[in-house]
Amino acid sequence: MLRLEKVSKSFGSLRVLREIDLTVARGEVVAVIGPSGSGKSTLCRCVNRLETVDSGRIVIDGQPLPAEGRALARARADIGMVFQAFNLFGHRTVLDNVTLGPRKVRGTPKAEAERRARALLERVGIADKVDQLPAALSGGQQQRAAIARALAMEPKIMLFDEPTSALDPEMVGEVLDVLRELASSGMTMLVVTHEMGFARSAADRVIFMDGGQILETGAPDEFFANPRQERARDFLAKVLTH
Repeated sequence: MLRLEKVSKSFGSLRVLREIDLTVARGEVVAVIGPSGSGKSTLCRCVNRLETVDSGRIVIDGQPLPAEGRALARARADIGMVFQAFNLFGHRTVLDNVTLGPRKVRGTPKAEAERRARALLERVGIADKVDQLPAALSGGQQQRAAIARALAMEPKIMLFDEPTSALDPEMVGEVLDVLRELASSGMTMLVVTHEMGFARSAADRVIFMDGGQILETGAPDEFFANPRQERARDFLAKVLTH
């Protein structure tokens, strides 16, 4: 479903990604973990061309990711993205936020877009917020609205860039519950996260990054019980004791 081949990215003299090779199978949930500055978010942003790569190739569903133009817009429509900071349109209701993409990009009729949006908002647990503006919602509710908005495009893959990092601790669980439900439904997901419990319980595979490289990858049970790399052991020793 998703393949990265020797993907590299620099910002000036800083090499953020170093020849990344990664494959995500259809229906697979991959959690990307690692210290701050390891390249996790940049990796996620390169997959839908929010950042351009310096070298290498990204292939989604058998098709190379286009560099620009209408072909890129079409490809992006198949890639759902949920950010740290919800990025909802503040002047539009929750229902408008969720229906805008399908109507403008997919050409979905308004009635059909609204029917599907209401079903998705029910799925993420905020069906009663359809007529609210984002400012009236809690952070957890805003992030769930952002997830519904991404799902409304019926994407082939969902990217999550630290989806709980901007939330108060008591709101983290409600968003992680939605991610777990999505994972169990068979959605292909690449999740950059610092929530080790989610990575351990919901991911099919864990990737550990540091210094712009994938240092280790494995099944969650295996990785958390017995990481092979000393850098991964040090990282887990710090994050699991807090």
